[in-house]
Amino acid sequence: MSKLDELIQELCPEGVEYKSLGEVATIKNGKDYKHLGTGEIPVYGSGGIMTYVDAPSFTKKSVLIPRKGSLSNLFYVEEPFWNVDTIFYTDIQEEKVVPKYLYYCLSKQHLEDLNQAGGVPSLTQKVLNKVLIPVPPLPVQEEVVQILDTFAELTAELTAELTAELTARKKQYEYYRDKLLDFKELKPEGADSN
Repeated sequence: MSKLDELIQELCPEGVEYKSLGEVATIKNGKDYKHLGTGEIPVYGSGGIMTYVDAPSFTKKSVLIPRKGSLSNLFYVEEPFWNVDTIFYTDIQEEKVVPKYLYYCLSKQHLEDLNQAGGVPSLTQKVLNKVLIPVPPLPVQEEVVQILDTFAELTAELTAELTAELTARKKQYEYYRDKLLDFKELKPEGADSN
């Protein structure tokens, strides 16, 4: 029996309560950063880091959820950050849910299916607050995070190795292609051989 199975058997043998996102976190809007100076604090938009500024808008661990654009592009942030109005941040009640556990739960939700717009994909706080997630006891959440982090690290390592191998095979292919297709040109009959 795995450690996770043991924890589930001990702490929640009858099952796990599901709670809405609004019960475990407060979703908050981003805001403009242009009044700030340049610095080392990342500014997030729905596409990722846009720039760096000198002051954070939030300093706790958070899950950033796109409000407009790439709705499945979630970010887990442990360091101070700023976010613009195209992406929400979450003020997580850590006594109820482990922040990275919340990230993994929301990653599974396919938030893009909750699109509220016809043109540019959009999400609203009202819709997000109703998203249900399983909330087992904190030790179970922590074990789930540890397992998923291990898989994420292995996947990243394998991706790097495969990328390096693919790059090497591409260079090898190009080398042999160039060698195999490099023929001596046939001179027409009667051409001067000088």
